Amino acid sequence: MSQAPSEDPHHIDVKEFHPRARAAIADPKIRQNFRKAMDGLISKRKDAFEGMDLEALRDLGANIRLRALANLPDLLEQLEKKLTENGVKVHWANDGDEACRIVRNICVARNAKTVIKGKSMVSEEMELNHYLEEHGIEALESDLGEYIVQLAGETPSHIIMPAIHKNTGEISELMHEKTGTDLSNDVEYLTASARQQLREKFMNADVGVSGVNFIVAETGTLCLVENEGNGRMTTTVPPCHIAVTGIEKVVGNLEDVAPLLALLTRSATGQHITTYFNMISSPRKPGELDGPEEVHLVLVDNGRSSIYQDDELLDTLRCIRCGACMNHCPVYTRVGGHTYGTTYPGPIGKILMPHLIGLDEGRHLPTASSLCGACGEVCPVKIPIPDLLVRLRQESVDGDKLNPAKVRGHGAKRGTVEALVWEGWSWMHARPGVYRFGTAVAARLRKLQPGQLGGWTKYRTAPRLAAKTLHERMKERDQ
Repeated sequence: MSQAPSEDPHHIDVKEFHPRARAAIADPKIRQNFRKAMDGLISKRKDAFEGMDLEALRDLGANIRLRALANLPDLLEQLEKKLTENGVKVHWANDGDEACRIVRNICVARNAKTVIKGKSMVSEEMELNHYLEEHGIEALESDLGEYIVQLAGETPSHIIMPAIHKNTGEISELMHEKTGTDLSNDVEYLTASARQQLREKFMNADVGVSGVNFIVAETGTLCLVENEGNGRMTTTVPPCHIAVTGIEKVVGNLEDVAPLLALLTRSATGQHITTYFNMISSPRKPGELDGPEEVHLVLVDNGRSSIYQDDELLDTLRCIRCGACMNHCPVYTRVGGHTYGTTYPGPIGKILMPHLIGLDEGRHLPTASSLCGACGEVCPVKIPIPDLLVRLRQESVDGDKLNPAKVRGHGAKRGTVEALVWEGWSWMHARPGVYRFGTAVAARLRKLQPGQLGGWTKYRTAPRLAAKTLHERMKERDQ
């Protein structure tokens, strides 16, 4: 049985996270599907970096992203100027709703009724498919994983492999039910069937929508990484191509792309290079035989400017969306992507989604981690994810004196009783006499200590107070 996504993945009841996690852990098929997939991806990533100076490459990737972010306003202006010179129309969107309206207006201007989509997590973030369908425009996913998820009426459970929560048998049953294909465990047959079903849609689509992996400000180039060829068809066959992406994807020049591409493909799928690497700098020019008549780029903010204002949280925007942090996360591997109930699951989702939906709605995310540090160790651009999780945990209870809360919805997990307990703890530890008296009384009354001390002791034995305090034991030792 597959995990069922929440009705609205962007606005969820925090109380649902724990029941979903328990249900996923109790489902052997979910655990088997994810464990098998993650083990394979971990092994492939290790082999792909064999013989390379990985740490030097990670340092280079991190520095490229940091340099781009340090100059982000200037690079975005340079990008818009260059794209405009190249004949690409640039649009700016403050949030997902505005981005959806821009895409729809372009479609309406062209009298478009059908849209074919390449893989794009920003379009998922915008809930673009749902918006277009509400306005009478058919939107069909062309990426095989996204196509499967769309057939199932679900949301992606991984940012690179959207249907990773399903095994071959489940996909076969789904395609048989929805499209009439034969029941088969032959992956090549299922893939060929999906391609055949999509080919006609490609040829007849009015508009193609894609994501972007990197944008080069110097040349005004949109770079798309893919394996299936659907991205190239999406961006060249329809007469109009609309690319949607976050404002943080810009880099300075083409030299910056090569190291990031080497890190992205190896970290994501364990490939030295993907089958296709598309570079788009303009619409079709006179005399060219293919390509779209119009190219539009929609640059989406959606909370990214707020992240940019904070020197520490800024590191969140380094992400190149490889998914390596998910593949190595012990929590994600066991509960799967749908448990989070958000567009971006796993470690990257835990640090990005609180900015997009607010800590009041995503309060469970920063604490859905063991802080083992695996995500930070494998991040190709060295995002300090564990440190950012700790920062967001502080924000969820209104921060501290060194890091005052800034994220929308901060303080959502702050409880009056807990706050008073910690204020009392701080007051007592600042007064040696009171501290010694208090600990001595606690030691004498240790038999009154309850056996359950919250969630921690649900599966663990509660630590017992010592019969004597440390100060008393030291005094006895000195005597």
